[in-house]
Amino acid sequence: MNKEFNTHPHRRYNILTGEWVLVSPHRTKRPWQGKLEKVAEEKRPSYDADCFLCPGNVRANGEKNPDYKTPFTFRNDFSALLPKGPKGAVNEGLLKAESETGICRVVCFAPDHSLTLPLMRVPDIVRVIQKWKEEYEDLGSMEDINYVQIFENKGDLMGCSNPHPHGQIWSQLSVPVEVQKKSAHQKTYWKKNNRSLLGDYLKQELELKERLVLENEHFVALVPYWAVWPYETLIASKRHLQHIGQLNSEEEHAYAEILKKLSIKYDNLFQTSFPYSSGIHQSPTDGKNYPEWHFHMSFYPPLLRSKTVKKFMVGYEMFAGPQRDITAEQAAETLRDLPDVHYTEW
Repeated sequence: MNKEFNTHPHRRYNILTGEWVLVSPHRTKRPWQGKLEKVAEEKRPSYDADCFLCPGNVRANGEKNPDYKTPFTFRNDFSALLPKGPKGAVNEGLLKAESETGICRVVCFAPDHSLTLPLMRVPDIVRVIQKWKEEYEDLGSMEDINYVQIFENKGDLMGCSNPHPHGQIWSQLSVPVEVQKKSAHQKTYWKKNNRSLLGDYLKQELELKERLVLENEHFVALVPYWAVWPYETLIASKRHLQHIGQLNSEEEHAYAEILKKLSIKYDNLFQTSFPYSSGIHQSPTDGKNYPEWHFHMSFYPPLLRSKTVKKFMVGYEMFAGPQRDITAEQAAETLRDLPDVHYTEW
């Protein structure tokens, strides 16, 4: 039946969220006459005098960046969440709302304006990971911060407003919906089996090897069985960790290595600076124990057939549920077979 699934429509279950995805592998044969995205391939300089994020430059709010040499963090000048505000709630019949507070920060990965993760050295990516750890622990220790969301939007296609390589950290009073769903399913499994749901899933994937993309001593990168985006991947720690703050020095290095190799494969896929949204999911910071939580990072890239064809979430996806054409196995094989050397060095 698994072979039949590679050529016929079927549904797959997401063990972390309890949701289903429709897979339609036969649709990859359809001709494409839809929208082609414009791709900017110009080579960026190491320093841009007009960039708000480069060292020494003045940002939009008038503050001047230090002449930083390592990852630099600052409070987002246009934060979606604010640390203080009027507290209150609306609960009038079917109308419900409540105030929300939080802190949003920006993390510049490196002073060099031209360096994305696949082009950075592993030791420099380790410094980014250490900065993520520092921010998770700092923000998470605050009384009114109950979740810390670390993420990156890479490329114009993902709405990135500045080309200087950077990510964001949004921390807030409430625990976001996606995290609540994952908490519930991991907790149910933990109570029943006293084991990590994602840990047991990794064991099965490591035995089958059908969806693996990369592996080292401490981490696995794979296309999850329930993937929605065409070349979606998940990086998970082999050791059962609740959050990024528990990484030791060896794991930091292994994490950096797998981040670099995976992002190189992405760039090599269509020989372009590959756009994506990536994010880390980990235990909340509300002071409670979360033994069921298993630290992981997801990549949601939009490109489907080439660097000019984007996967749009429209129609059925908006009104019914997620759907994909290529199977997770096909996507994993494609990524796995790509070179580990960046295409600009071929």
